[in-house]
Amino acid sequence: MKKIVIFLFTILIYVQILDAGDFTQADRERLIRLETTLNMFMKNTDKRFDDMRNYMDKRFEQMFKFLWIIVGIFTTLTLSVIGFAYWDRRTII
Repeated sequence: MKKIVIFLFTILIYVQILDAGDFTQADRERLIRLETTLNMFMKNTDKRFDDMRNYMDKRFEQMFKFLWIIVGIFTTLTLSVIGFAYWDRRTII
Protein backbone atom coordinates (compact mmCIF):
# COMPACT_ATOMS: atom_id res chain seq x y z
CA MET A 1 0.00 0.00 0.00
CA LYS A 2 2.80 2.38 0.93
CA LYS A 3 4.57 1.70 -2.37
CA ILE A 4 1.39 2.45 -4.33
CA VAL A 5 0.92 5.80 -2.58
CA ILE A 6 4.55 6.76 -3.22
CA PHE A 7 4.21 5.69 -6.88
CA LEU A 8 1.03 7.74 -7.39
CA PHE A 9 2.60 10.75 -5.68
CA THR A 10 5.67 10.46 -7.93
CA ILE A 11 3.48 10.29 -11.05
CA LEU A 12 1.50 13.32 -9.89
CA ILE A 13 4.68 15.38 -9.38
CA TYR A 14 6.04 14.23 -12.77
CA VAL A 15 2.83 15.27 -14.55
CA GLN A 16 2.94 18.68 -12.84
CA ILE A 17 6.55 19.21 -13.94
CA LEU A 18 5.74 18.31 -17.55
CA ASP A 19 2.68 20.56 -17.58
CA ALA A 20 4.61 23.57 -16.22
CA GLY A 21 6.42 24.14 -19.54
CA ASP A 22 3.56 26.08 -21.15
CA PHE A 23 4.39 29.63 -20.04
CA THR A 24 3.09 32.15 -22.55
CA GLN A 25 3.36 35.90 -23.02
CA ALA A 26 -0.18 36.27 -21.61
CA ASP A 27 0.96 34.53 -18.42
CA ARG A 28 3.88 36.96 -18.12
CA GLU A 29 1.59 39.96 -18.59
CA ARG A 30 -0.83 38.55 -16.04
CA LEU A 31 2.02 38.16 -13.56
CA ILE A 32 3.13 41.77 -14.19
CA ARG A 33 -0.42 43.03 -13.58
CA LEU A 34 -0.63 40.90 -10.44
CA GLU A 35 2.68 42.30 -9.17
CA THR A 36 1.54 45.88 -9.87
CA THR A 37 -1.75 45.30 -8.07
CA LEU A 38 0.06 43.70 -5.14
CA ASN A 39 2.47 46.64 -4.86
CA MET A 40 -0.43 49.12 -4.86
CA PHE A 41 -2.19 47.06 -2.20
CA MET A 42 0.94 46.96 -0.04
CA LYS A 43 1.40 50.74 -0.30
CA ASN A 44 -2.24 51.37 0.63
CA THR A 45 -2.01 48.92 3.50
CA ASP A 46 1.19 50.52 4.80
CA LYS A 47 -0.45 53.94 4.65
CA ARG A 48 -3.50 52.67 6.51
CA PHE A 49 -1.36 51.08 9.21
CA ASP A 50 0.65 54.29 9.61
CA ASP A 51 -2.57 56.31 9.94
CA MET A 52 -3.94 53.83 12.48
CA ARG A 53 -0.69 53.88 14.46
CA ASN A 54 -0.73 57.69 14.60
CA TYR A 55 -4.38 57.67 15.70
CA MET A 56 -3.68 55.08 18.40
CA ASP A 57 -0.66 57.03 19.66
CA LYS A 58 -2.79 60.17 19.93
CA ARG A 59 -5.56 58.30 21.77
CA PHE A 60 -3.02 56.70 24.12
CA GLU A 61 -1.59 60.12 24.94
CA GLN A 62 -5.11 61.43 25.71
CA MET A 63 -5.84 58.44 27.95
CA PHE A 64 -2.52 58.91 29.74
CA LYS A 65 -3.35 62.57 30.44
CA PHE A 66 -6.80 61.57 31.69
CA LEU A 67 -5.25 59.01 34.06
CA TRP A 68 -2.92 61.67 35.47
CA ILE A 69 -5.93 63.94 36.06
CA ILE A 70 -7.74 61.11 37.89
CA VAL A 71 -4.64 60.40 40.01
CA GLY A 72 -4.39 64.10 40.87
CA ILE A 73 -8.05 64.30 41.90
CA PHE A 74 -7.79 61.13 43.99
CA THR A 75 -4.62 62.36 45.71
CA THR A 76 -6.22 65.74 46.47
CA LEU A 77 -9.34 64.12 47.91
CA THR A 78 -7.32 61.67 50.00
CA LEU A 79 -5.09 64.41 51.40
CA SER A 80 -8.12 66.61 52.08
CA VAL A 81 -9.90 63.86 54.03
CA ILE A 82 -6.77 63.01 56.01
CA GLY A 83 -6.15 66.71 56.70
CA PHE A 84 -9.74 67.25 57.80
CA ALA A 85 -9.61 64.19 60.08
CA TYR A 86 -6.35 65.39 61.60
CA TRP A 87 -7.71 68.95 62.08
CA ASP A 88 -10.95 67.59 63.60
CA ARG A 89 -9.02 65.31 65.92
CA ARG A 90 -6.81 68.21 67.05
CA THR A 91 -9.81 70.48 67.76
CA ILE A 92 -11.57 67.82 69.85
CA ILE A 93 -8.52 67.24 72.05
